[in-house]
Amino acid sequence: MCERLLKRSKLCAHLEKYYIRAMKTLTLNIPDSLDVDNRGLAMLVSTRLYEQGKLSLGEAADVAGLTKRTFAELLGRYGVSIFNFPATDLSTDVANA
Repeated sequence: MCERLLKRSKLCAHLEKYYIRAMKTLTLNIPDSLDVDNRGLAMLVSTRLYEQGKLSLGEAADVAGLTKRTFAELLGRYGVSIFNFPATDLSTDVANA
């Protein structure tokens, strides 16, 4: 029994190594006249980074402090498509269909 628990804990530790994302903290000075809160600013940054392909949907959702589902549902409000693929991929897919 103990041996099985030990193997399981080693497996969990191994998996955590790959699934825990390290995050940086960023401090910005913005004018008081800018009507945006921390959550809105995080959403602006995460949607832009997702749109540029620098973050996956899950990573962008983490940055925004949202679930993937909620983040995906809010993308349209920021003018970003959830289908974030280059046009060349679309033409290749159509040609291969």
